[in-house]
Amino acid sequence: MYKVIKNFTDLQDDNYKYEVGDEYPRLGLKPSISRITELSGSNNKQRTPLIVEVEDIPENVPTEEEETKEPKKTTRKSTKKEKVNKDVK
Repeated sequence: MYKVIKNFTDLQDDNYKYEVGDEYPRLGLKPSISRITELSGSNNKQRTPLIVEVEDIPENVPTEEEETKEPKKTTRKSTKKEKVNKDVK
């Protein structure tokens, strides 16, 4: 999968407009390897890379940062605060 890093209009796809952050290719489009190479390099009309390859990250899978976070420890004091907050509501 690729992400758009610079707005462009795909002249080979009926002038389809891509904006920064969009996925490339759009649903239903199967670009050639040479087209992907063209858009990810500087051999295009804008003379700058327009897309970058990104890894597919499945949904509901913790990121590396989330995995390394230690769970918050529960203390008697924090448990008491939570109970007081529930009673107030």
